[in-house]
Amino acid sequence: MVPVSAAEPSPTPRIPVVDLARRARSLEPELSEAVDRVVRSGAYLFGPELGAFEAEFAAFTGKRHAVGVSSGTDALRLALVALGVGPGDEVIVPAFTAVPTAAAVCAAGATPVFVDVEPDTATLDEARARDAVTTRTRAVIPVHLYGRPAVIPDLGVPVLEDAAQAHGALDPSAASTSAATAYSFYPTKNLGGITDGGAIVTDDDDLAATLRLLRAHGVTEHYVHTRVSTNARLSDVAAAALRVGLRRLTADNARRRTIAARYRAAAPDLRWQTEHERHVFHLCVARVADRDEFRAAMLFDTGVHYPLALTQQPAYREFVRAACPEAEGWAAECVSFPCFPELTDDEIEAVCRAIR
Repeated sequence: MVPVSAAEPSPTPRIPVVDLARRARSLEPELSEAVDRVVRSGAYLFGPELGAFEAEFAAFTGKRHAVGVSSGTDALRLALVALGVGPGDEVIVPAFTAVPTAAAVCAAGATPVFVDVEPDTATLDEARARDAVTTRTRAVIPVHLYGRPAVIPDLGVPVLEDAAQAHGALDPSAASTSAATAYSFYPTKNLGGITDGGAIVTDDDDLAATLRLLRAHGVTEHYVHTRVSTNARLSDVAAAALRVGLRRLTADNARRRTIAARYRAAAPDLRWQTEHERHVFHLCVARVADRDEFRAAMLFDTGVHYPLALTQQPAYREFVRAACPEAEGWAAECVSFPCFPELTDDEIEAVCRAIR
């Protein structure tokens, strides 16, 4: 008798939303060589790899300084603290974003103020943000959600851009009114690391100096601490791996745009996030009214980023001041499609066939 396993063909694997193993393979052998280089050197913290990555990432973003830190959340938190934001202060954030945007505000000791988003872009509604300004407002954090650049609001307070999902989306040659921009290198990001990590980029020399102080216990010389702070270092192993990914980021972003364009052309009636010429599609997202039924019918994996607006998160209900129906509408209907550079052309076509 022929075993069932031999008689029946193996099922075709489902197409994933993201596949970090494929990314790692695509970076070899350079990735392993970079990690080995650090291990052999013995310089694991504040070594030459971190310095080189900071210089390269600053150049990539068109900024004078890049300060590597331990996570995207710490990038936001430390930037807020460096800007003088603390207890008693308010920071305006979009109501539809990943929780770390609000968590960083709370970690800095300030109060997040949730503002609704635009119905088509899912990014901060500038008019509603302006209405939310009070005498306690000290900063605003526009989020470049899914990799789509958001409008930079002019509210008369410092702007801290949350570009955790937007590596390469911001024009490095354009003049900026922002005080700083925070990035995440969480492994799934367009520039994802092999550990957690983040960075703040800025043109402000004093702000950069303060950030470098704050990320290392406020130490200015050996065992002399001039600021109360914590540890938020980016390791040299992480930096070395990020240098490998940075070299192919522009090409990878172009591939993401191609994939998203194919999906949009195949299903023009889906409610896609409004187009933008610099969108880097960390996530390719559409709104689908019958989300559960739609996802169940697809022969590929989908995601939901994010199922709850900040106004609906149990831990953050005390900060809700006004209804945010657009944010909650996005949370109820958003669907993320497979969109990563290592997708094959056959996989892309399979998704297109399924959504036509």
